[in-house]
Amino acid sequence: MNALRAMRRSKPVLANLAISYVTIVVVIVLLLCSILYLVVPPNYEEQIRANNTMVMDKAAQRIESDVVERINQIYLDLTLERKSEVELHTRDAFEGERSSIIDIQNLLKREVIQHKDLVHAIHLFYPKSGVMISSLYGLQYEAGAKEDTSLHKMDWIDAMRTSKQTFLWTAPRLVPKDIYASVSGSNAMLPLMTYARSYPFNAPGKDSDILIGIDMKEAALSAIIGQMMPSDYPNTYLIDASGVVIAAADKTLLGNRPPQAPYIDDLLASDAEAQSFGTDIGRTGYVVSGNKLDANGWSLYNVIPERHFYQKSILLQQIMLAICGLAVVVGLVLSGIFTAVSYQPIKRLVGRIKGLFDHPAEAKHNEFKLIDTAIHQLSSKVNSLEETLQANKPVIKHNVVLNMLHDRYGADELDEQLALLDLPLAFAGYCCLVIDPVNPSFKALGPKTSQYVIYKLINQLEAAVLEDACLIAEELPDRRIAVIVGTNRADDAMLDAISDLVLTEVRMEFSLDVRIAYGLWVQGRADVHRSFDAAQTLIQYGFFYPESPIVREFRLLNREQSQLELAPSVLPKWTEKLHARSLEGVTAATDQLLRDLKEGPYAAEYGRFVLMKLISIYSDFLKNVRFKQSGQFKIDLYKQYQDIADIDGFRTWLVQSIAECFELMEKRSDERATDSVEAVKAYVGAHLADDLSLDAVAAHVYLSPKYLSKMFKEETGVGYTDYVTRKRMERALELVRTSQLTVEQIAGDVGYGTPAYFIKKFKETYGATPKNYVRTLLKQEEPIDVPGEVMRL
Repeated sequence: MNALRAMRRSKPVLANLAISYVTIVVVIVLLLCSILYLVVPPNYEEQIRANNTMVMDKAAQRIESDVVERINQIYLDLTLERKSEVELHTRDAFEGERSSIIDIQNLLKREVIQHKDLVHAIHLFYPKSGVMISSLYGLQYEAGAKEDTSLHKMDWIDAMRTSKQTFLWTAPRLVPKDIYASVSGSNAMLPLMTYARSYPFNAPGKDSDILIGIDMKEAALSAIIGQMMPSDYPNTYLIDASGVVIAAADKTLLGNRPPQAPYIDDLLASDAEAQSFGTDIGRTGYVVSGNKLDANGWSLYNVIPERHFYQKSILLQQIMLAICGLAVVVGLVLSGIFTAVSYQPIKRLVGRIKGLFDHPAEAKHNEFKLIDTAIHQLSSKVNSLEETLQANKPVIKHNVVLNMLHDRYGADELDEQLALLDLPLAFAGYCCLVIDPVNPSFKALGPKTSQYVIYKLINQLEAAVLEDACLIAEELPDRRIAVIVGTNRADDAMLDAISDLVLTEVRMEFSLDVRIAYGLWVQGRADVHRSFDAAQTLIQYGFFYPESPIVREFRLLNREQSQLELAPSVLPKWTEKLHARSLEGVTAATDQLLRDLKEGPYAAEYGRFVLMKLISIYSDFLKNVRFKQSGQFKIDLYKQYQDIADIDGFRTWLVQSIAECFELMEKRSDERATDSVEAVKAYVGAHLADDLSLDAVAAHVYLSPKYLSKMFKEETGVGYTDYVTRKRMERALELVRTSQLTVEQIAGDVGYGTPAYFIKKFKETYGATPKNYVRTLLKQEEPIDVPGEVMRL
C-alpha cells in the first residue's frame, strides 16, 4: 500500500489508471461469473429434473402399454371368445361337463403360454357354485369358502364377491415357482399380483356371473423399470393407490409401505400427474419425483439423494468457480497490459488538460472525475443486463380451465382462480361443447398446421360476439376442444348457432369437417364438469353415427351402463366366412355386425373392443395363411385403424383390405400349391379316422374346396377322394396283417362308419374281403398258430 501511495504521489494518472483497470476487470469478471453461477446451475438443475420427469413418464407409459393394456387384452380375449362362459351353477353340473372344463383349462393354459413373460396363471371362479377352474390348479371346489394353503392366497375372490367395482388389483404376494415342490434354492419364491375382473363386462363384482383372476409376474414390472431407469432402479418404486409397494429392486418391500411413507402420502394426495420436489430425510437432502398412471391409479416414484441427483450440476458449479478465478488472474494481467499501453496517450491528454487550468489541484480533481465517470457509465451498462420474468397468462388459463372441467377445485378456490384471470363466468346457466377435429384430413395437415387450425378456432370462438353470453375454449390433451358456454338464457338455439359457426369456419377456411357433442345444461359453475363429462361420453358415439356432425341424443348416455354383449355366434360366423375366403359372406357378416353395434344397446367402449377383435381375428388369419406382403400392398392393421374417423370408414377399409388380400392370395396360390398339397397329405395321414371330407380339409389349410380339388389333381395326378380311399385301404391292410382287431374296429380306425361299406371298398381294392384275405395269408404261412382274435375276422 505504501508503494501504491508513493506511485500515486509521483504518477497519479498511471496509478489511478492501473487501479481503475484492476477494479473494472475484477468487478466485471466477478459480476458475470456470479450471474452465471447463480443462473446457469439452477437452470441446469431444472433440466435435470425435466429429464428425470420425462424418463419416468416414458417408464409409466411403457408399464401401461406393455403390462396394463396387455392384461386388459387377455381379459377381452377370454370374454369375447365365450369359451369361458359355462353356465354351471352347482357341483353336480360341473361333474357333468368334464369336456367343457378341460377345454376351458386348455384355453387358460394357452393364454398363459402366449403371455408367459407377463402372466403366471389365470383362474375362473364361479360365485354361484363356489367352483374355480385354473390354468395352474385345475378344477377346485369351494375355492372361495376357506383359506386353502395349496391355492396360495386366493384372497381376491372374497374381495371381488363383496365389491361394487368391476375390477381390482391385489397387493404382491410370494408364491413358490413350483407349487408342487418345497421352497429351496432351485424353487425360489415368485412375487405375483392378481388382476381380478368381473364378467359380464360392466357388472360389479358382487353381481357377476364369473370372476376372472390373472396372476401377473412382478418381474415384468421390475424389468421395465430396470430397463428404462437403470441407474436409478434401486431407488425407484411402483406403488398402488394405497401406497403399497408392488414393484421394486428390493423384493422385501413388496406388499408393504415404503420407508419414505410420509412423502408417499404427499404424492398420493396430489392430483398432479407428474411432480418433483426436494425434501430432507434426517439430515440429508433428497429429491422425490413421482408419476401417476392413468389406467389404474398406480404411481411410479423415486427418492434420490441430492448429491447424486444434482451431481452434474455440482460439477458445473466447480468448473465455473475455477473459470472465475482464472478470469480474475487473466483480467489482472490484461489490466497491467492495458495500463502500460494506455499510459502514454493519457499522459499526453492529461498534460494538455493541465495547461487549460490555472490551478493544478483543479486539474487533478478533473482527471479523477473523468475516470470515475467512465467507470460509472460502464456499471450502468452492466446493470441494464438484468432479465425480468413475466407470467404466461395463456398457460395459466389453460390449466385453470382444465382443472375446472375435471372438478379439481372447491367452490371458493374456483372463484378465486377465475377472478385472478378476469374470466367472466357469472351466468344463470352453463353448458359444455366438445369439438373433435381429429379425422384423416386433419391429420394430413401436419403437426404445425393442425395446431394452427386448433388455435385459430379457439381464438374465433372466444372472439365471437353473442348477446348476453360468453365462450371460453381450450384445447384438451387428446387434441379435442372444450367450449364452456355461459349464458342467462339457456337454450339449444344458442348451441346450434355456435355449432354452425364452427362448422362454417372450418369448412370454408380449411376444407375440414369436425364433430360436435352437446353436454347437459347446468346452473352453477361448480357443476360444469357434469356437462363436460356428458359431452365427452357423447363424442365417443359420434364414431358410430357419422351421418350427423352434431351428437346431442342424451339417450345414448344410458348405453354407457349397459352390460349387454353381442350374441356368441356373431364373431365365429364372421371368422368362418373369413377362413372360407368368401368375400360376399365376409361383407354381409361385417354389415350385420356393424349394424348391431350401431343400433343395439351396447356401450361405445364395448363397440370399440369388438372392432379391435375383428382386426385381431383378421391379423391371426394373415399369420395362419403365411401371408407375405410385397409391392404396394402393405398391411399395418392397427396403425391404419387409428386413422379411421367413423364406422362407415371402418367398414370400407376392412372390406377393401380383405378383398385385396383375397385377390393377392389367389395370385400367389400357384406358388404355394406344392406346400399346400404336402400339408393336405400330412393332415390326411394323421387323421384317417376323422372327417376327411373335401370341405373339412380345405378349411384346415385355408383353401376353398373347389380350388383344393383342382390343385390336388394337378399336383399329384390323383383325385383327392381316390387318394384318401387309397390311404385308408393301405392302413386297413396293415391292420389286417398285423393286428388282432375285428372288422368293425378296423373300419372305425380308418374312418368308415359302417363295416359293410368298409368291406365293399376293401374287396374293390384287394379283390377279397378282409376275412378271405386273412385266410389266404394263413394258408400261405402254414403251419402257424392263428390267434383267436384274428380268427374272429
